Amino acid sequence: MSWLESLVLGLVQGLTEFLPVSSSAHLRLTAAFAGWTDPGAAFTAITQIGTEAAVLIYFRKDIANILSAWFRSLFDKRMRQDHDARTGWLVIIGSLPIGVLGVTLKDQIEGPFRDLRITATMLIVMGVILGFADRLAARDEAGGRHRLPKQRKALTDLNVKDGLVFGICQAMALIPGVSRSGATISGGLFLGYRREAAARYSFLLAIPAVLASGVFELKDAAESGHVSWGPTLFATVIAFASGYAVIAWFMKWISNKSFMPFVWYRIALGIVIIALVGAGVLSPHAAESAGS
Repeated sequence: MSWLESLVLGLVQGLTEFLPVSSSAHLRLTAAFAGWTDPGAAFTAITQIGTEAAVLIYFRKDIANILSAWFRSLFDKRMRQDHDARTGWLVIIGSLPIGVLGVTLKDQIEGPFRDLRITATMLIVMGVILGFADRLAARDEAGGRHRLPKQRKALTDLNVKDGLVFGICQAMALIPGVSRSGATISGGLFLGYRREAAARYSFLLAIPAVLASGVFELKDAAESGHVSWGPTLFATVIAFASGYAVIAWFMKWISNKSFMPFVWYRIALGIVIIALVGAGVLSPHAAESAGS
């Protein structure tokens, strides 16, 4: 991998990780359009450490409160009713589905799931799902001629059932084109949560899974010796910087804006990819680089 590739791919990772458009799909597509080798699942997992570092810093106060309350709840049963302590337990519970499926489907994630036709299909399908979820939230917020606006749920309303649903939605993002934030936010909107609450929990829920995946891939990469460490670490730093800027912008955006621009973008991009693959301009399969 060249330094130019690492710069571009690091930017793509940071700019798309937190938006409901699928960062893994955009990494795969950027490489395909540029004529580069597929950066691969290992590169994606390692650079996501950078974007998750941005989450840790942006939500540092929330995370510190959650960790403090959670540790105290291990020894004080009364603390288990505390909102921050419950959030900590629910993040653990919600991380189980992606942990189990990530290990079980590792070979598929790194191989067949990276087919551009699957990526394009999931961009469209999840775009439609996000659109329906967004319209449902907008209808509740606006009310109507014969109905009052409906109060949507906050994170203080999160329970075990909802935490598991969030976790199952997150696990769907193992397939490129789905989008971790898109799937979990859609699930949260269908469950009746406010846009900001769904996004905030989506980002918090991703921390254990993404960091674990990144560390796991780092270990494999170190043992294999097939990684261009300089460019990969450079891309990770770029992903951190651009990812932090996107989080700050996105959290302000969703407080009073619709997700529909992302919906139409996903659908249009999916259609373009299908057309280009069908015309033979893009190959659905790309050989993964021997060195990420």
